[in-house]
Amino acid sequence: MQTGNEIFSVGIDIGSTTAKIVILDHEGKQVYANYKRHCADIQKTVSEMIASALSSVGDITCSVCVTGSGGISLAQKLDAEFVQEVIAVTTALRERFPDADAAVELGGEDAKIIFFKNGVDQRMNGICAGGTGAFIDQMASLLQTDAAGLNELAANYTELYPIAARCGVFAKSDIQPLINDGVSRENLAASIFQAVVNQTISGLACGRKITGKVIFLGGPLYFLPELGNAFKRTLHLSGETGIFPSDGHLFAAYGAASHLKGGEAPVSLSALSEKMEQLGDLRSEMPRLPALFESEEEYLAFRERLARYQVPKANLSSYEGNCYLGIDAGSTTMKLALLSESGELLFSYYDSNHGDPLLTAKNALLELYRQMNPNAKIVYSCSTGYGESLLKSAFHLNEGEVETIAHYTAARFFTPDADCIIDIGGQDMKCITIREGSVDSITLNEACSSGCGSFLESFANSLGCSAAEFSQMAVHAKHPVDLGTRCTVFMNSNVKQAQKEGAEVEDIAAGLAYSVIKNALFKVIKLKSAADLGETLVVQGGTFYNDAVLRCLELVTGREAIRPDIAGLMGAFGAALLAKERWTGQEGTLL
Repeated sequence: MQTGNEIFSVGIDIGSTTAKIVILDHEGKQVYANYKRHCADIQKTVSEMIASALSSVGDITCSVCVTGSGGISLAQKLDAEFVQEVIAVTTALRERFPDADAAVELGGEDAKIIFFKNGVDQRMNGICAGGTGAFIDQMASLLQTDAAGLNELAANYTELYPIAARCGVFAKSDIQPLINDGVSRENLAASIFQAVVNQTISGLACGRKITGKVIFLGGPLYFLPELGNAFKRTLHLSGETGIFPSDGHLFAAYGAASHLKGGEAPVSLSALSEKMEQLGDLRSEMPRLPALFESEEEYLAFRERLARYQVPKANLSSYEGNCYLGIDAGSTTMKLALLSESGELLFSYYDSNHGDPLLTAKNALLELYRQMNPNAKIVYSCSTGYGESLLKSAFHLNEGEVETIAHYTAARFFTPDADCIIDIGGQDMKCITIREGSVDSITLNEACSSGCGSFLESFANSLGCSAAEFSQMAVHAKHPVDLGTRCTVFMNSNVKQAQKEGAEVEDIAAGLAYSVIKNALFKVIKLKSAADLGETLVVQGGTFYNDAVLRCLELVTGREAIRPDIAGLMGAFGAALLAKERWTGQEGTLL
């Protein structure tokens, strides 16, 4: 392949999920290219790719330039040049498409738009990986297929449905009711691609119009033509204005190779291959965190302390007298609580709303009536949660109350001194601070669910465990892995890296519990000091049934928390307490 003193240019792009290599000759012609998923083992993957190149083009002399989000450490260990990936892509675009007006690139965990009109304007995603390749992989698994299968399905769609792409967990909630309603997999697949398009345009373009000649790059857009069609359809692009290069998945690597001008630090490909074989792990070992409990005795003491916070209970079938009903219609769940005249819990219900809150509430009420003593009577009722108004109207409930007041009312039942309430549910999270007996401030998560229960549930399922099993594993972990504070999609890479390093599932489970709490405290609440949480902390929400999550909260904040035995029912319980407090002697009209 090599003639005379010719020096080739090697561009290596290490992305979040894939590795790419492009070799150019002295005229800039591509003589070799490869693209592989690295599965968090960058050293092995790149070694195999260079060995393959050596076999294909021979022992050429080359200069090396590395780019990509995971390429800095590789460049350092190879003594190679490093170029930022947006610069690499821009270099390739200016060379190949000098008349381009904009470029859209989607990767495994990143997305970017580059505008070329009136100067170069480069925009990338930051803390959220919604709308990227990993998001597509998550959604494909929900439909029991892979990304390629999603593309085949989308080719035959007939109708599009709105789906959130800002977060894989929120998107799952949009998709599940559609599945329950019998929407075809073809329409769901196309709707997922449309969600990616919407997220890219709204999240990155931020109002700037994507017009003119647009180049589409990156693995997802190269391997999934239906995703490209969704972009063209939305942006009203034609074959002349919407360009999909035949090597669009390799553009950053091509740009890195093109970035080399003077044949810097030439090395033979065989020497480069040998050097790669001798490299150690390209990522330093992930740091570890303190164990949740030092001993089984400490864990038992923790459980004993929490056992003090229980609601008195009575038998519904034998109870006679007035009852007070509270219903909490959450984003994904339905909860009911029925109280006796003396405040005992007679009946409770907690289940997914299965995408149909009215039907779920109806079935729960029918079960309640089936168990009730004929001499018991529901005299007053109150709803709360996302579906407060819907349930109040549908079932003729007496009152509706905002969930903040319902949660505070429930917390006050267990301790009148409560000055901070942290509620973590499946997708939402809130922090309520109390001052002088009144709600002082409320903080809610918005576009990210990384501090919520579905975050843990998704990883538990991916590792072949239930959420309860995952919790017990975490509790007994000896060396929890520090997985950082990132979104569910980003965290996949960290988990894979931890697995590659031989971390036990227990250590990963505990690390994820730490991440949930750190995300909640530092990304959602934006906590600066533990003192900001007050002195008496009450936790609510189904996620806190996980002992590991609660223990991480205590370790991170230095506070002991109060977890009622009905932590997941606190909204409904608070609504029932409010119904009891507000009953004036006139019976309600509950259907």
